[in-house]
Amino acid sequence: MAELHVLDTQVFEEVAYPYFLMRQMIDMYRQHCLVLDDGEHLHGYVLAATSILNRDSWILGLCVSTDRRGEGLGRDLMTEILIRLRDDGIRVVRLTVEPGNTVAVALYECLGFVPEQPDNGFRSEYFGPGEHRLVMRLDLPAAA
Repeated sequence: MAELHVLDTQVFEEVAYPYFLMRQMIDMYRQHCLVLDDGEHLHGYVLAATSILNRDSWILGLCVSTDRRGEGLGRDLMTEILIRLRDDGIRVVRLTVEPGNTVAVALYECLGFVPEQPDNGFRSEYFGPGEHRLVMRLDLPAAA
């Protein structure tokens, strides 16, 4: 848990989750938290919050350490979590991304995410003053 929080803070800086909140989110959504760990170091994670009642989910965090970027690890994490969410009956997955993060936006678009309407997904000051975000959505097919 401590290493996960350090990684989250290094990557997300001022918008990183406080330790106590990350701890509680992992306790609540453990079945939809995946980590990349080589046995010595944590290299990434993805965490999804789910509502089985509504059959929807939010990706609360996707994070890959800076030294392992460009290797497809973010795509691998997202692909696996989307399979698990679909298999668990989730129908809609949403996430937010900083509008200027073109690499992340391209990754999500490649996975089938589209901007959620209205306003082509743009949400002004979604995380507070100056913290604009795009809300993106993916409709999952039913599990086979």
